[in-house]
Amino acid sequence: MTQGASIRAIVAEAAVRLTGAGLPAEEAARDAALLARWTLGWDEARWLAESREPAPASFAGALDALVTRRAAREPIGYVTGGREFYGRPFLVNPDVLIPRPETELMVEEALDVLPAGASARVCDVGTGSGCLAVTIALERPRAAVVATDESSSALAVARRNAEILGAERVRFAAADLFDEDGPFDVIVSNPPYVPETDRAALDVDVRDYEPASALFGGTDGLAVIRRLIPAAAARLTPGGWLFVEIGAGQAEAVAALVDATPGLTRAGFRRDWQEIPRVLRARRAEGVPG
Repeated sequence: MTQGASIRAIVAEAAVRLTGAGLPAEEAARDAALLARWTLGWDEARWLAESREPAPASFAGALDALVTRRAAREPIGYVTGGREFYGRPFLVNPDVLIPRPETELMVEEALDVLPAGASARVCDVGTGSGCLAVTIALERPRAAVVATDESSSALAVARRNAEILGAERVRFAAADLFDEDGPFDVIVSNPPYVPETDRAALDVDVRDYEPASALFGGTDGLAVIRRLIPAAAARLTPGGWLFVEIGAGQAEAVAALVDATPGLTRAGFRRDWQEIPRVLRARRAEGVPG
């Protein structure tokens, strides 16, 4: 690229390079522009206004280093060290899953059953980056939120996100599922649910970079969910809610697990934008002690 090239021209070359590395053209163009904005520290409005200007002297080299990582299929979230979730920036690294848009559906479900001014006890099981626990705590400041994870490295990321975003009241604890008996008014969880048999079919970006312990849930993907559902039922208040993210094709098996759990009533599934049943809704029967 010649000296004095515009930012957009350099980014267009980066997109071509990403396409050559195997990314679809639309994704390559989007990722190249995102990496450029991150390099420059620009928001989208400034990008639209100034990206046709000549590039700063250091821009091409800085962008090239990031594009090299993305061309090796490292996820954008790890390259930039962050991902937006429910309108807030969360730190991420290879110790935690990168938050997905469909996980925001669980926030919506939790907020629907948590009145804005009411006190409540909430537990996020397998918190990872802390995106669910921190978001719920910020949206419902009177809620007492506990977040657990068996990974100390993940908890370090979650604690940092809570600190940066002002959710210091969230209590983080190292635990396989729960670290205390509860009871809780709401339990949320995005557990490992990808079947081991699907490992080879996953995108390289996911399979080779994101933590396997947070992805894979045994042969059929339900190993953790089989333990989580009865454990959660025993820790819910009467009338309390359980929301669990699940994978495509798992709704029938998960429904059967709920139906076999005493005191727990299935309330259906929230579908994502692809019409996949994505979030289990279940409730502890009124008047049934935990």
